Amino acid sequence: MTTTIEEIRTVSSTDLPISTADRKQIEQLYEALRKGPAKLLTPNGEAHVLPASLPLFLVELIGLLNEGKSVYLVQNQAKLTTVEASAMLGVSRQFLVSVLEKGDIPYHMVGTHRRIYAQDAMVYKAKRDNRRRTALNALAQAEVPEGVYDRTSFLPAVDADAD
Repeated sequence: MTTTIEEIRTVSSTDLPISTADRKQIEQLYEALRKGPAKLLTPNGEAHVLPASLPLFLVELIGLLNEGKSVYLVQNQAKLTTVEASAMLGVSRQFLVSVLEKGDIPYHMVGTHRRIYAQDAMVYKAKRDNRRRTALNALAQAEVPEGVYDRTSFLPAVDADAD
């Protein structure tokens, strides 16, 4: 199973507030990367030019951070324990085990322990989040004709003279 950039991008689409100072630093870093080849300076002052792909990656990373997106950096074939994967997915370990047993996320055994590739967990999260978003949008669209969003109060009116 392969993971596309679009699948990874949709994994964590929660907007997070970015402070003005952080946004300014992000913009400065972005402009510095656009000006020329990036260099890594060692503690003794030696400069090493970074591969061209790294600045491109950093520019994309900065763009996602600037949009307020959460970003996970994991190796392509990183293996996670059930505890690590459940934390990444925001579910309990027991729930994750039930998801694994149903076959919703591929896993393999290392001795008696389950291991999940990080990319498989992220693909599952992206699909889960998209299903949730679709269901929420459908629910909102179904309620529009009923005038739910036109109401100013969802509590029944109380008649003050009823006593």
